[in-house]
Amino acid sequence: MNKQLFSILIGILVLLSGCSLAPEYTRPEAPVPAGWENVAAPESSDISAVSQVVHELTWREFFTDERLRKVIEMALENNRDLRLAALNVERARALYGIQRAELLPAVNAAGSGIKKRVPADLSTTGESRIAEEYGVSLGISSWEIDFFGRIRNLKDQALQEFLATTEAGRSAQISLISVVAGAYLTLAADREALKLAQATLETRQAAFDLTQKRYDVGVVNELALRQSQTQVYTAREELALYIQQVAKDKNTLDLLLGSPVPEDLLPVDLDSVIPPKEFSPRMSSEVLLLRPDILQAEHQLKGTYANIGAARAAFFPRIALTTTVGTASADLSGLFKGGSGTWSFSPQIAMPIFDARTWAAYDVTQVEREIALTQYEKAIQTAFKEVADTLTVRSTINQRLAAQESLVHAVDETYRLSNERYTKGIDSYLGVLDAQRSLYAAQQGLVLLRLAKVANQVTFYTVLGGGSE
Repeated sequence: MNKQLFSILIGILVLLSGCSLAPEYTRPEAPVPAGWENVAAPESSDISAVSQVVHELTWREFFTDERLRKVIEMALENNRDLRLAALNVERARALYGIQRAELLPAVNAAGSGIKKRVPADLSTTGESRIAEEYGVSLGISSWEIDFFGRIRNLKDQALQEFLATTEAGRSAQISLISVVAGAYLTLAADREALKLAQATLETRQAAFDLTQKRYDVGVVNELALRQSQTQVYTAREELALYIQQVAKDKNTLDLLLGSPVPEDLLPVDLDSVIPPKEFSPRMSSEVLLLRPDILQAEHQLKGTYANIGAARAAFFPRIALTTTVGTASADLSGLFKGGSGTWSFSPQIAMPIFDARTWAAYDVTQVEREIALTQYEKAIQTAFKEVADTLTVRSTINQRLAAQESLVHAVDETYRLSNERYTKGIDSYLGVLDAQRSLYAAQQGLVLLRLAKVANQVTFYTVLGGGSE
């Protein structure tokens, strides 16, 4: 018994003092510039502050519209894609637990009993007899002592996979929040465009009714009447199109939320939606390293380092231990009497001599590390481009909005003057038609630009990795 306990103790000490053959991980240098063009870079002391502003600004703080918050909360509770991402995290956690358990011995208790008849010609006494044997034991079966860190490296790889899956879950949540907010804002913009189409139809219908009366008394010809009638039909088609689009937007929101959206939570138009909170664009590209998709890629890269350590350990001996301690007796009642104790100690060392698969597996881990490194660098470059694109829109959207608002005002005046000249019989109806089309197009463009501005705020927050709880 004492020898057995001593052997187990020695095995544990060897396990705890084992070495690791994994290469040391050093974070690769980001293959992107330190900052973005046309954006003032902060002082070094400001970098952490900017990062804190972006990554500690929760989505509930960023989205200031209460109805939109409730819609996002419903999506986070019911969306099936997010639920699947959460289940994948739980699965990765369980797999990590399985791999970590490989470091510990599996202790089994076993009981046995044998009762058999021994014939006379096989019996030592020359007479047939009934032989009995009973035993109870507690033991460890094929416990690998991880002297060279093979199991620990596999455990570390499983841990990195779990952490990567966790970051993938965060990324899925951020993406869902962004998509829901985008769909909500698109619905608001399309509802505003629907109201514009309805107002345009009413205006054109009134113009047609007036033209019809003037045609009846011979003031205008049939060409002007048909031109006005054409504008009414075009407006009806536009109205039907936006009715269809608003219904599709609502269906999209229902799918994202996993249930129908209550009507009282839906936006009336863009003016009814409170814009998200603004924050400074001054930053270093280092903030990208906190994005969950980049952290996911980095954890996967770290996992390949652990895999290399496990592959290297495969070239060294494996030490396994099988041991049992228990009691045995020819009589069931004598199992736990003095002198019935038994034990066994069976260490095993397997020394690899030649196995081409081991070398091939090591080569695979080297290539996997290069693949993971490339994917990590590509993730950073993609993130840098996304932020740069968002900043490009951000730097010009206000000027575009101001110009579009001026255009709408100018075209509206043009339409008013053209209509007056037509009413007085100075110009033909063609000038009115052209002004109507231009005004409607300018108003539609203004709605789209207003949507682009608020959507850009959401995108900017998202591409910087915002969206935490």
